[in-house]
Amino acid sequence: MKKITFLLLPFFLLGILTVDAQRKNRKNHDPKESQNRPKLVVGIVVDQMRYDYLTRFWNHYGEGGFKRLANQGFNCKNHHFNYAPTSTGPGHASVYTGTTPATHGIIGNHWYGKTEDKMVYCASDDAFESVGTTTDDGKMSPHRMLTTTITDQLRLHTQMRGKVIAVALKDRGAVLPGGHTANAAYWFEGGDTGQWISSSYYMDALPEWVNNFNASGKIKSYKKAWTTLKNISSYLESGPDNNAYEGLFETEIAPTFPHSTPNLLNKEKDFEILKYTPYGNSITTDFALAAIEAEQLGKDGIADFLAISFSSTDYIGHKYGVNSKEVQDTYLRLDLELDRLLNTLDAQVGAGQYMVFLTADHGAINVPAYLKDEKVPAGYLDNEKMKEDFTNFLKYRYGTTDILKNVSNNQIFLDHKIIKNLDMGLDDVQEEIAAEILSYDMIDKVYTGYQMWQNEYTSGIPYILQNGWHQKRSGDVLYVTKPAHISYPRTGSSHGTPMIYDTHVPLLFYGAGIKKGSTAHRTEIPDIAPTLAVMLGTAFPNGTTGKPIVKMLE
Repeated sequence: MKKITFLLLPFFLLGILTVDAQRKNRKNHDPKESQNRPKLVVGIVVDQMRYDYLTRFWNHYGEGGFKRLANQGFNCKNHHFNYAPTSTGPGHASVYTGTTPATHGIIGNHWYGKTEDKMVYCASDDAFESVGTTTDDGKMSPHRMLTTTITDQLRLHTQMRGKVIAVALKDRGAVLPGGHTANAAYWFEGGDTGQWISSSYYMDALPEWVNNFNASGKIKSYKKAWTTLKNISSYLESGPDNNAYEGLFETEIAPTFPHSTPNLLNKEKDFEILKYTPYGNSITTDFALAAIEAEQLGKDGIADFLAISFSSTDYIGHKYGVNSKEVQDTYLRLDLELDRLLNTLDAQVGAGQYMVFLTADHGAINVPAYLKDEKVPAGYLDNEKMKEDFTNFLKYRYGTTDILKNVSNNQIFLDHKIIKNLDMGLDDVQEEIAAEILSYDMIDKVYTGYQMWQNEYTSGIPYILQNGWHQKRSGDVLYVTKPAHISYPRTGSSHGTPMIYDTHVPLLFYGAGIKKGSTAHRTEIPDIAPTLAVMLGTAFPNGTTGKPIVKMLE
């Protein structure tokens, strides 16, 4: 018996060593961070959300929305866009690519296409057909975005097994975050249809669950009066309800609550109007929740990604302005939508099994007319006067206006062939035109394309402009208006500049792998995607210029 035991001893020891090796091997291949990787990432972009909307309305928020994200997650308090123009297309592209327009190529919502010799739209693509509608509203794709997104990298990392779904009222708010490889991107067609649609870039026909949602009557149920969530007298964080700085709905004679115009109440047509109410955000949440359930997001061991953009905040901000009670009410209602979304994620995916980040695609300026009445330097560009003066300058200096191709996004595009025929140097012409533009009263700073090409700026306005300047797509002269001076109607707010009111936005991380805390160190929009890549264990998007947010990852 002892002999048999002795003979078996080596096999027993070998078994112990093998088990120990397996444990070590499993430990080496299952690092601690992989245990904290989320089953589902939910990216939330709130269109036109200034950072101070988080703090200004804080006491009105409940515990389950913005406060839950900020108190139980990580708050980047000094978060900025590091480029201009600050608008929706470039904003969404930059959040998800981890870089700026200088690299990903989305230099505006619309821009002058040099090769096409016409204005182009950031998401349009006639190579594809609309899905779910007979209009051209679905002829979209991300083909103008030159780099990959974090959503692309997740798809590639998982051999296309991880799902990516993108949802927004605006087509560009879904197409660009979804990246080049998304399973689906959906956006809302208003008009007289009021339905979610897509593009043949993603699918041949809408899934059954989308058709069911469109036919459910949910969207029609939001054609109702817009009243305040709370007693309007408690909205002390915004200006008076009736003022001269806000736009009007169709038949209104004053911009006051309740908003209950005929088309808002009509359940059979003009669903576009819902975008200008908080109900547009509610419709977005409804559809996102339907996607979570129907697509079984976060249900297996392979990470999925849901990109959501809340767009009504932008429509309402443009119409009513930063200081309006409409904006305040919209954010209080959005807080409830976030609460509803997080509670559903808890139930469907599991608390601690998903991760959320929330940011914005740009900020907004307070209405200049209001600022001016409050004795703050502000104003509006006299575009007709500038156009007249500039036209006269071109005729006098060059003998023709044909040298000018286009003016858009605060950039001037010149005809390089004509300049060559005039036997002039492009850099000299750029400099002459820059000097002329700088002489105009409302212009604060001017830079040339030659300067953008030859220099490497590391701070200030030129740094922000250079990050938004693409060598092949951008203009020859870039100009910046005086602070708080914009080209816009005298009601409502706008955005697009390199100024702080357009660049300072929130960034909140919450959920799986996120520690509680905050930082006042500067973070920038391109930092989001590489931070997500570190957390997901994927490669960085291929144009990444941002850096992981170490303060949160330590």
